[in-house]
Amino acid sequence: MNLLMDLFNKRSSVRNYQECPVEREKVLQCLEAARLAPSAHNGQPWRYIIVDDPKLKDELCSAAFSGIFSLNKYAKTAPVIVVVLARPDFVANKIGAMVVGLQFYLLDIGASIEHFLLCAAHLGLGACWLGWFSEARIRALLKIEKKDKIVSLISLGYPREESSGEKDRKSIEEISSFNSYKP
Repeated sequence: MNLLMDLFNKRSSVRNYQECPVEREKVLQCLEAARLAPSAHNGQPWRYIIVDDPKLKDELCSAAFSGIFSLNKYAKTAPVIVVVLARPDFVANKIGAMVVGLQFYLLDIGASIEHFLLCAAHLGLGACWLGWFSEARIRALLKIEKKDKIVSLISLGYPREESSGEKDRKSIEEISSFNSYKP
């Protein structure tokens, strides 16, 4: 199998991390991969806040994953939490939302995050893309301006266990059709 397909198989959502820090150089490589993602009209609406200070990370996790958001409290075991922001004020995003009814900045952010995650997997890191958290409490803790929307968090670290590489996925036939719509 080729290297790219191997990487796709290797990447998985990690929910249990080793108690060791992630080298800043590896985080920077993941950010560089995220930076290179495509975006509508090259708007690059993403911003990343890397929280690797242990005290601040613990405060962030307590704020983000309490109450109804406690489902993701496992992220506290990660040595790094990445806060992904969007700046959806780009004109192409506003026009796209009005004309097509689609928030293009979310597609852009998704591409950027996946670049980040694939790079992390390539570097031997584990990560999990999180969408269930208290945006208001994170915003207050990190003093994030209203113009920026918190769209995701990423837990990042060295996985405690190696991924089996096996994925429970639908077949190609279940997810695709050629030249016609298949419900």
